[in-house]
Amino acid sequence: MAKPEEQLNVIKRGVVEILPEEELLWKLKRSHRTGAPLRVKAGFDPTAPDIHLGHTVLLEKMRHFQDLGHEIIFIIGDFTGMIGDPTGRSEIRKPLTREDVLRNAETYKKQAFKVLDPDRTTVVFNSQWMDKMNANDLIRLAAKHTVARMLEREDFKKRYAGNLPIAIHEFIYPLIQGYDSVELKADVELGGTDQKFNMLVGRELQKEYGSEQQVVIMMPLLEGLDGVNKMSKSLGNYIGITEPPKEIFGKVMSVTDELMLRYYELLSHISIDELNALKEGMKAGLVHPMEAKKTLARELVERYYDRERGMQAQEEFETIFKDKGIPDHIPEFMLHGNEDLWLPGIMKESGIANSSGEAIRLIQQGGVSVDGEKWPDPEKKLPAGEHLLKVGKRRFLKIVPRL
Repeated sequence: MAKPEEQLNVIKRGVVEILPEEELLWKLKRSHRTGAPLRVKAGFDPTAPDIHLGHTVLLEKMRHFQDLGHEIIFIIGDFTGMIGDPTGRSEIRKPLTREDVLRNAETYKKQAFKVLDPDRTTVVFNSQWMDKMNANDLIRLAAKHTVARMLEREDFKKRYAGNLPIAIHEFIYPLIQGYDSVELKADVELGGTDQKFNMLVGRELQKEYGSEQQVVIMMPLLEGLDGVNKMSKSLGNYIGITEPPKEIFGKVMSVTDELMLRYYELLSHISIDELNALKEGMKAGLVHPMEAKKTLARELVERYYDRERGMQAQEEFETIFKDKGIPDHIPEFMLHGNEDLWLPGIMKESGIANSSGEAIRLIQQGGVSVDGEKWPDPEKKLPAGEHLLKVGKRRFLKIVPRL
């Protein structure tokens, strides 16, 4: 096991805040002295089945702890997921059913293990202890916190000031997340900066229950492809880890040079020294940003697929963008009948757009071309026949009539 100070340097990479840092160092020193690994907790409410790179920021930090020899506890919030995390919400979140959460959780686990070592990860569901709680237990838990403290939380404060509804069950959410830390005797809890309030509640509850308090480590919320907003599927600025290799590669290549360096810091497995050398090389003009992006894009594709597909994605990117060519393999969508068709409907049905609404927006933004010409109007009918559809800079689809 590495020395405590060396471990702290690895842990601090990309971190926004550690509360309190001196306590973490003390815990690391005790762990190093006794040989007992720290119990590091991170919770995930599987409200959606797919993981994007924004989620992997936390997973990568969990992997750092794992590689340093500590115990990772991956909590699937099947109980909290049915409540719905109110963090950052301006309205009450619609709860999910247990079936929804469990179905999403299975997919989530498989994807998370593309980053974490499954043999060194303890997976638990917080329903294991929450389902055993009766009404008396929940009332005793609720008595550990005050409404005044809850209203210090920024999103609750805004909703209260704006006369927007706050449901009682939303106050319960941070208490249950915090109680997970009590139940698991967590030494450390990892989460995004938006989880600060919830994680500090966990620290306070541990004190109330007579346990040693956890250290809270906050990771940044990764910006999406627009470089401004948090990566989100609803905003369409995400890179999904199950997307085709060429999509992952092409999307990484589309980010700004500044955002690329942030992705390197939070997502790449290169060392801190290598990262600093890369920054200095770019600053001095010795490293071309385009080549640095290719290296990062290939690394990410290789991580979620394999080396061969990483190389193929790079070769295809270079063919399309450097040589201005068209990929060798283009998926085909078979049309039925010989009538003129509504293009947004075809885009949705073929899967090249998530919905007809998204397809309409893409066309209106000038991001869709047919046979080399920008498609001018979502309502314009697509003539019958074979067409080459291009969406954005990377996605191609051959529309073929059924004979």
